[in-house]
Amino acid sequence: MAPLTYMELLRGNRSFRNLLAGQVVSELGNWFNFIAVLGLVRAVTGAAPEATAVLVVLRFAPFALLAPVAGALADRWSRRAVMIWTDLARAVLALGFLFISAADELWIAYACTAALTLVSALFEGARNGAMPNVAGARGLLAANALMFSSRFLLMAVGSALGGAASDLFGYRVAFFVNALSFVVSAYSIWLIPEAETRSPEGAAALAAGHRRLLGGVWEDVRDGFRYVAGHRLVAALLVVNILWAVGGGALNLIYERVGSVVFAGQGGPEGDRGVAFVFTAVGAGLFLGMMLARRVGAHAELRGRVAGFIGWGIIAHGLLFALAGLMPTFWLATLMIFLSRLVVGVEFAVQDTLLLRLLPDNLRGRVVTTDRAAEIGVVSLSGLAAGWLLTGPLTPRSLTVLSGLLSAAPGLLWLLLFATKKLSLPARRQDDDEEERDAEQTALASAG
Repeated sequence: MAPLTYMELLRGNRSFRNLLAGQVVSELGNWFNFIAVLGLVRAVTGAAPEATAVLVVLRFAPFALLAPVAGALADRWSRRAVMIWTDLARAVLALGFLFISAADELWIAYACTAALTLVSALFEGARNGAMPNVAGARGLLAANALMFSSRFLLMAVGSALGGAASDLFGYRVAFFVNALSFVVSAYSIWLIPEAETRSPEGAAALAAGHRRLLGGVWEDVRDGFRYVAGHRLVAALLVVNILWAVGGGALNLIYERVGSVVFAGQGGPEGDRGVAFVFTAVGAGLFLGMMLARRVGAHAELRGRVAGFIGWGIIAHGLLFALAGLMPTFWLATLMIFLSRLVVGVEFAVQDTLLLRLLPDNLRGRVVTTDRAAEIGVVSLSGLAAGWLLTGPLTPRSLTVLSGLLSAAPGLLWLLLFATKKLSLPARRQDDDEEERDAEQTALASAG
């Protein structure tokens, strides 16, 4: 059966609408917060690149440390409850930024950023595990594309509004908006029935093994690693993401430098407005790419070209990003960044959908978060290295070129593995349509 269209999924699946609505609101608040925190750190440190690098790393590194455990917990606890309580915890933590007014209080920004990232790891583990169950087999590609595209649309809109709000009303407004957004998200998740966040088999396994709050967590984590090690295609997807992160770790730092430093005094937007404009272009490119992903992904599946599309997509996005470092004006550099993000938006939706389809329900949370953890761990180290390189041998332009080339390299490895028959995609079985219909009954149980 053909994948559901966006409108078919949204009209027929109330639980997915609630899940998506919660993300839309919380992501809007997140980007209000991020632009405001970047501006606040820049203001109290005199635009020191190492301070910005530390903030960016703390936005990712704690996730890498906790994510494997978070995925295991999400697989053994109520996914719905995990999402609700972590949203409420994030609402409280978001208010901590209100207490920063000078350089000697910068530690508060770092602590709150790290804590928000840790709690978000639990939320992401639960949401990633629940997504295929909420969306259903036929709705997964559209759901994945909508979930990520909305996140990146809000990156664009939230960055623009966050930059404007910070400039007009000060940073405190952005922090209040972020806290409120998490409360609204928690309410949206509360509207989703518990039964729709797991398959019947997953719910039975949870009931049978749910005897202790934390007992056996590390064994669950090891189960996730053992599954990856025993499945070559899943392992390859994780390796590609990790290698991408070697170059991708510098992205947020590059966006900030391009927006506020590289083209300063050359007639383009500067300061918070320049940074917000670059992040808006990034979000717009990713959003458009994700919106194209359902149609492009379905075409690639029909033609049997999913593997090639993933490899060439990774290569193309990296080369476009490298070109941004060679552009003579702010507007051309931002255009190359936008095009790069558009390409990777399509590619990532197709790649992530492939990964989710390969994973069994009872292991999905921990394997997906292990993937995210490894990728973000490398992103964090790469981001620290990028901050150090900018204080010495590299300029923001040369770092942009290097980042793009490194990000493109995993695409070559992926294509080589398929060309040499080291990897192959699983063949579709004749009874796939029947299985998809059965899975869809659960996903559409809340139709309205």
